[in-house]
Amino acid sequence: MKATSLFAGAIGGLILASTATASPLQSMDMELVHSGAEGNSYRLYAYIDTGARIDAVYGNSVADLNISPGAGLSFYQNSAGGNTSQAINSAFFQFVPAMEWDSYVSIGALYQNGDPFGGNNLNDIGIDWTNFAAGLGLVTDNGSWFVTPEDPQGEELGGRVFLGQFTVAGGSGVGAEDVVGSVNLQGKDADGNTWSVTGATWVPAPGALALLGLAGLAGRRRRA
Repeated sequence: MKATSLFAGAIGGLILASTATASPLQSMDMELVHSGAEGNSYRLYAYIDTGARIDAVYGNSVADLNISPGAGLSFYQNSAGGNTSQAINSAFFQFVPAMEWDSYVSIGALYQNGDPFGGNNLNDIGIDWTNFAAGLGLVTDNGSWFVTPEDPQGEELGGRVFLGQFTVAGGSGVGAEDVVGSVNLQGKDADGNTWSVTGATWVPAPGALALLGLAGLAGRRRRA
């Protein structure tokens, strides 16, 4: 317990520290990976420069973390799952298939076993999961999920880092409409320098979002 507390304090210090290092973050994306009875399942990815990594996703007094379902929607939460990838045992998918589409957060590792990395050392601190577990938004101004700079799962894989899966009951099938909000990120660049970004979002500007909605509508009409 003492070691955990000391480690959490070190992470908190890193998040509060300022840095002039240029961010390797290129973009964020809510990628649709599945549509089924549970809803539309999206995976949140941060696209970063080659050799860079992400160590923490956080909210603080400067900038909240907010990942919420779109208006009138809710997150699907499976009773066999959990709030983070540490609770997602992929060996259970054959017995509880819907568990695979649970909503949860992570860094790099998809599941408890660390896939596609060799392990999963994800930790979290300060987050009240109550609303998220009830299908509502995940919001914090004093919490984080994180890994250490030595954990391989924070490294980019194919230029991106997995940060969470969010299944929306109902919705349009467009990630920027079904899941809204922004996050703050911290990590290391390819040279080992610490970087951080506040307010990173996958939601386009209002004009671009309107065009995205029209494109989606046109696509649905063509399929009909």
